[in-house]
Amino acid sequence: MAAEKLRDLSQPMDVALLDATVAAFYGTGSKEERTAADQILRDLQNNPDMWLQVVHILQNSKNLNTKFFALQVLEGVIKYRWNALPVEQRDGMKNYISEVIVQLSSNEASFREERLYVNKLNIILVQILKHEWPARWRSFIPDLVAAAKTSETICENCMAILKLLSEEVFDFSRGEMTQQKIKELKQSLNSEFQLIHELCLYVLSASQRTDLIRATLSTLHAFLSWIPLGYIFESPLLETLLKFFPMPSYRNLTLQCLTEVGALNFGDFYNVQYVNMYNVFMVQLQTILPPTTNIPEAYAHGNSEEQAFIQNLALFFTSFFKFHIRVLESTQENISALLMGLEYLINISYVDETEVFKVCLDYWNSFVLELFDAHNNLENPAVTANMMGLPMPLLPSVVDGIGAQLLQRRQLYAVPLSKLRMLMICRMAKPEEVLIVEDENGNIVRETMKDNDVLVQYKIMRETLIYLSHLDHEDTEKQMLKKLSKQLSGEDWTWNNLNTLCWAIGSISGSMMEEQENRFLVMVIRDLLNLCEMTKGKDNKAVIASNIMYVVGQYPRFLRAHWKFLKTVVNKLFEFMHETHPGVQDMACDTFLKIVQKCKRKFVIVQVGENEPFVSELLSGLATTVADLEPHQIHTFYESVGHMIQAESDVQKREEYLQRLMLLPNQKWSEIIAQARQSVDFLKDQDVIRTVLNILQ
Repeated sequence: MAAEKLRDLSQPMDVALLDATVAAFYGTGSKEERTAADQILRDLQNNPDMWLQVVHILQNSKNLNTKFFALQVLEGVIKYRWNALPVEQRDGMKNYISEVIVQLSSNEASFREERLYVNKLNIILVQILKHEWPARWRSFIPDLVAAAKTSETICENCMAILKLLSEEVFDFSRGEMTQQKIKELKQSLNSEFQLIHELCLYVLSASQRTDLIRATLSTLHAFLSWIPLGYIFESPLLETLLKFFPMPSYRNLTLQCLTEVGALNFGDFYNVQYVNMYNVFMVQLQTILPPTTNIPEAYAHGNSEEQAFIQNLALFFTSFFKFHIRVLESTQENISALLMGLEYLINISYVDETEVFKVCLDYWNSFVLELFDAHNNLENPAVTANMMGLPMPLLPSVVDGIGAQLLQRRQLYAVPLSKLRMLMICRMAKPEEVLIVEDENGNIVRETMKDNDVLVQYKIMRETLIYLSHLDHEDTEKQMLKKLSKQLSGEDWTWNNLNTLCWAIGSISGSMMEEQENRFLVMVIRDLLNLCEMTKGKDNKAVIASNIMYVVGQYPRFLRAHWKFLKTVVNKLFEFMHETHPGVQDMACDTFLKIVQKCKRKFVIVQVGENEPFVSELLSGLATTVADLEPHQIHTFYESVGHMIQAESDVQKREEYLQRLMLLPNQKWSEIIAQARQSVDFLKDQDVIRTVLNILQ
C-alpha cells in the first residue's frame, strides 16, 4: 500500500498521500482500506517525531480532517511533553499558531469559512498558555487586547479565546494542573483583568456588530463569577448590561450575566447597587414579558430562544432572591417590585418542563423552610435572632420586636404563600405507594417501573407543603376542600387534577392538630366516596379508588381513633380486591398491609357494637375475599392477617386464628397429596408445581 511511505518521517511528508489516507479512514474506501488507514494513522500518532511535521501538514493540506489529525498529534505533545522541548521549538510553534489564528480571523470570509478550524486552533493556543503564561509569555493579555482592537472579527475571536481561558482556569482545571499553577493563573487573570474589562466595555459601547457583542457578553458571563467586585459595581458594566437586556438578540446572554451578578454574595456593601439593578430590571421585564402573560402557555408555544429566556428568568429570580431578598423587603418602596418578582416566579413554576420546575421548587423549599423555622423558633429568641443576623444577648423588648418583625414578614408574604400552596397542590408529584398511572396513550395501567426522580421530587414537595401547612392551616384546608368540591361539581374534573390533589392531601398527614385533621379527613373521604358512586366508567373508578386508598393509608392516627371508619375503609379495600382493573388489587393489598401494620391492635379486640373481633369476622369470609387475587397478592394479604394475629396476646386465640387462616392452603395441600398417592405424575403438572410453591411460601 502506497501509504506505507508515510511511516518514513526523515523527510517532509507527502501531504496529498496523507489526505488520501485520512479520507480512506473516514470511509471512502473498502473495509480493508479503512483498517489499513487506521493502523497507519495510529502508528503516526504514536511516533514521537510526528509532531515536527505538523506545521508542514497544516500549511499544505486542503482537508479539514487531516488538519484536525495534525492538531491532535500536537495536542498530545503539548499535554505531555511540552516542557521538555527546546525553547526555540516551543517559541516557533507558539508563534506559528498565533499567526494562523490572526490571519484566519482578520478577514470576515475566512473567519466564517474556517470557523471549526479556528476554534480548534484556539483550544490548542489555550493548552500552550497553560504552560507558557504568565512566566514565559508575560505580554500575552496586552498582545491579545492590542490585536483585538485592530479588527472586529479578530476581536470576536479574542473574546472566544478569553472565554476558553477562563473556563480552563476556573472550571476544568482540577486534575489537569497543580493547585500552585491554578493559583498563579488566577492571580495573573485577576491582575490583568483591567485590560480585558476595558476591552469588553469598549466593545459594548462602540460596536454595532451582533456576533461581536454576543461573543463579548458570553465572555463576560464566564468571568463574572470570579472578577474583583469593583469591576462590576464601580464601573458602568451593570448599566451597560441592563441597556442590552431589552434587545431580543442579546436578551438571554445578558440575563445569564445578570444571574451571575445576582448570585454573588459578599455582605451588605453593594446593597444599594443590587436594589437599583433589581428595580431597573423589573421595569424592563414588564415590557418584554407583561405580568398578565400566561407563562406556561407562552413556554409551550415558544421557540427555543423564548423557552431559554423563561428558564434563565427562573434562574435569575431564584439566585437573586436567595441572597438579596432581605434587602428588598426592608424598605417599603421595593416591596411591590419584590412581590411582583415572586408572582413571576410562581407563574414560571407552572411551566410543564422538569428542569424549570426543579429550579423553582428548590428555591420555594428553602424560602418556605426559612419562614417556617423563624415562625417555629419564636419560643427561642436566640435561634431566631441568630437566623436574622441580629446580635446577642437580647432584651425582652427586642424579643417582642423580633416577634413583630416575623409577623410582618408572614403578613408580607401571605398572598405568595397562598398561591404557593395552590402550586404544590396542582403539581404534586406521585408518591411511591401509588401504583396506578396514566400511560402515554391515556390509558390507566399498573406502574411497572419506579421513577426515582419523581420520588425525590415528591419528598421535596411534601416537605414544602408541610411547612406551608404549618404556616397557615386554615388556608391549606380551604384550598384543598375548594379544589375537591370542583372535582365533584365536574368543573375541574380530570384524572391528573384529582391525583395531584389527593397526593397533596395524603402528604400533609400529621401537620394539623388532631381535631382539625379529623374534621378535614371526614369531609375529604366523604367527598371521595361520593365521587366514586357518582362517576361512571371503569378507568375513572380505578383512579378514584387508588386515591381513596392512598389518602386513608396516609392517616393511621385518624383510623385508630375511629373504629367505624376504619372498618368501612377495610371493607372498601376488600371490595377493591375484586376489581380486576390493572393495579387496583395490588394497591388494595398494599394499603391493607400498611393500615394493619399501623392499627393492628384494633382488629383483635371486640369493638363497641360488634359481637366478635374483626379478625374473626375476616377469617370467616376469607375464601370469598381472596377469590379474585393473584398468588403474590394473596401472600401480601396473608402477611397482613399475620400482623393482626400477632397482636392477639391470648395464645389460645392466636392458635385458633392461625388454624383458620391456614385452612385453605392446608386443604389444597391435602388434595394434592391424595392425588399424588394415586399417581406421582400428577406432581409434574406445571400448575400443580406452582400451587405447591405458593402453599409453601
